[in-house]
Amino acid sequence: MTDDARRDGPPPFDRPFEGEDTKQRVYGAVLHAREPMTAAEIAERADCSGESARTHLSFYADLGIVIRHEGRPVRYERNDDYFEWRRVNKLARENTVDELQARVSELTDRIEEYRDEYGVDSPAEVDVLEFDAERIDDAYVDLGNWATIIEERRLHERARRKAAGSTAPSHS
Repeated sequence: MTDDARRDGPPPFDRPFEGEDTKQRVYGAVLHAREPMTAAEIAERADCSGESARTHLSFYADLGIVIRHEGRPVRYERNDDYFEWRRVNKLARENTVDELQARVSELTDRIEEYRDEYGVDSPAEVDVLEFDAERIDDAYVDLGNWATIIEERRLHERARRKAAGSTAPSHS
């Protein structure tokens, strides 16, 4: 394999952070964690010393990127609220209020289509066992898409409110 092919392709599964510095490897390990982990577990995933992992985790905790859970041992987890905040800010920064409102309206229309199709207000209310074997896979796909659209609308609405607030005239 050439170096160019290696750089362009995905990282190897056994070393997903290969080529990154220690700070980035610790960051990546936290982002990929599904549950709170000890510094030693993160260090193992990040291929670094426990001390290096603790140093970077402390930095990320101070920034609000990770949540530190006191105890023996201390555990760390990704702060999903931080990443949502970043996403909302990015949407507000990169879109106008009108663009965000148009997207909220589009997503709302799609949600209404799902409500009409399934006859309920949310994907959680759908009983997939009511579908025959040929339709059940499609229903699961629809329900996943519907839930994603609800979340996207919520984020876009937050960004719209943020953008509208930041463009309001000053009262000073």
